[in-house]
Amino acid sequence: MQSSSIATATVGDIELAYETFGDPGSTPLLLISGLGSQMISYADELCAGLAERDLFVIRFDNRDVGLSTHLHSAGIPRLGDVRRGDRSSVHYELADMAADTAGLIEALGLDSVHLVGVSMGGMIAQRVAITYPERVRSLTSIMSTTGDRSVGGASEAAQAVLYAPPAADREGAITRQLETSRVIGSPGFPFDEEAVRARAGLAYDRAHDPAGVARQMAAIVTSPDRTADLGSVAAPTLVIHGSDDALVNVSGGRATAAAVPGSELAVIDGMGHDLPRPLWPELTERITAHITRVEG
Repeated sequence: MQSSSIATATVGDIELAYETFGDPGSTPLLLISGLGSQMISYADELCAGLAERDLFVIRFDNRDVGLSTHLHSAGIPRLGDVRRGDRSSVHYELADMAADTAGLIEALGLDSVHLVGVSMGGMIAQRVAITYPERVRSLTSIMSTTGDRSVGGASEAAQAVLYAPPAADREGAITRQLETSRVIGSPGFPFDEEAVRARAGLAYDRAHDPAGVARQMAAIVTSPDRTADLGSVAAPTLVIHGSDDALVNVSGGRATAAAVPGSELAVIDGMGHDLPRPLWPELTERITAHITRVEG
């Protein structure tokens, strides 16, 4: 199935680049990407497979990555100071990225959508469900957490790759992504070096902006714990997490499911902090079954 061409939507002062798969008259599904990840982190084949299940699939670049607005004038946040509580270099929080998402839904002429968010995207999706409940038909939070610092922690090895210096060139960016994927990827499934290389190269060619990624990281660090607010989420919620996630420990997924009333938790053995190709059929089935139950 072919995607649409990439388009842009104006949301406040931000231009969001997005792409769609499937029939606009079908049930809308909006995919939110993780930290530093562009819309292509949801592979074309995965999006097309979801669209074949009678879904209108929308993926987009968050602010500060890909083809969406990069806030260059905001500068680079001092992450060391940010972690010590100094927010003077922070330009926005996850709540602002949630407002971007809600604004995109409105700009697309949609009353509400089914939301799927991965990692930071799951955090954003949770905040959308909290703040803009009328926009959310269902929530699927994948490999994410609540903002409670006592859960969802990263291993030492994962922290090391997360805070490694940015790459200086295209080949360095590919090498760094390979190293990262080997640490945080899914140990229960084959490592697809060719796919990682291809996606990392495409991401570099679309937009390489380490400062933008740092601004997203600062948004995560400074955003408040959502645990109490998640108790108000009325949207039917599915939480998916890997048993072997080194970047966001599975305790983050368990805490998310515990916080949202009536939510369903699926822990997948062998899954880490990525979406390996062999898992696409199961993920597609779980997401579409969840949506189908909601749609009746």
